[in-house]
Amino acid sequence: MPYEFKATRRVEFSETDMAGIMHYSNFFRFMETAEHAFYRSLGFSVVFDRRDPPLGFPRVHAECDFRKPLRFEDLVEIHLLVREKKSKSLSFCFRFRNLTASPPEEAARGVVTIVCVARQPDGSMVAAKIPPEIADRLEVAPSELLV
Repeated sequence: MPYEFKATRRVEFSETDMAGIMHYSNFFRFMETAEHAFYRSLGFSVVFDRRDPPLGFPRVHAECDFRKPLRFEDLVEIHLLVREKKSKSLSFCFRFRNLTASPPEEAARGVVTIVCVARQPDGSMVAAKIPPEIADRLEVAPSELLV
């Protein structure tokens, strides 16, 4: 079962600040892009609105530590690792490597925790178990990869 996924992206001009460095908020967008690509690689989408009740996966925690700047046109590898899997939540670690640098260098590390929720008819959300068709396709990465 998969516990990791790698995606690559180029830093676009619109993602940089006045100093020419990728704005910190875009690291969170890159994490979400890699997460969604991971789901697609497993055969499902992040959207579960055709279920009864519809499911969602809001973020309950997000963090990022920055080590080296990323700049316009840098090629970035986003390495996703499943950090923790519980009955109602998942945590992912992300490592950003600048592949344009020689040798490639780590630019940042992030963590995102999501919780599965069922949307009620009144619009409220209630924590729910992650459906087996998702949970059964994921495993936690070996501890030596999570350091």
